[in-house]
Order: sequence, then C-alpha cells, then structure tokens
Amino acid sequence: MARAEWNGAVLAESQRTVVVEGNHYFPPDAIHEQYFRESTTHTVCGWKGTASYYDIVVSDKVNKDAAWYYPTPLPAAKQIAGHIAFWKGVQIQA
Repeated sequence: MARAEWNGAVLAESQRTVVVEGNHYFPPDAIHEQYFRESTTHTVCGWKGTASYYDIVVSDKVNKDAAWYYPTPLPAAKQIAGHIAFWKGVQIQA
C-alpha cells in the first residue's frame, strides 16, 4: 500500500499506483479530495504531455503546486491518465 502524507494528513492511499520516473502516480479514486485545490499552473513534458497541478491545503498551510496530473496524456503515458503524483515535501511511503 502506497501512501502520500504532508503536514500530518494522509493525502492518498492505494495499492494500485503506477511508478513513472520514480514517482508514484495515485489513481483518482485514491485521493482525499478535501486537501486538493486546483492550481492555474501547467507544464509540458515532451513524452507525457501537459500537466495540471493542485495546491495541497492542510489546516491553514498551503503547499503550492505540490501535486500534478496529466488529464489527457500523450499515448506513451496513457497509463497515468488522471493519476496524481506528488513532490515539494510530500512524503511517499510504499
């Protein structure tokens, strides 16, 4: 079971993560939505496509753009469509 935690909160848990480039991508139904707020940030990866971001909000603390996902990835990354990955101090236990 993989688990994502930040600031004392469990953000996501799943036995079905997909690991790409060392990052655990959690399926959409594994996240605890109350901690996620849409961000306006987008980046582009040459083989995965355009990523969208979430800010993580726990209590009154905000971790800007700490989670990302590919809503419509390029064909080479289709296995992570809609899955969420983390960085910026979010701890992953696998």
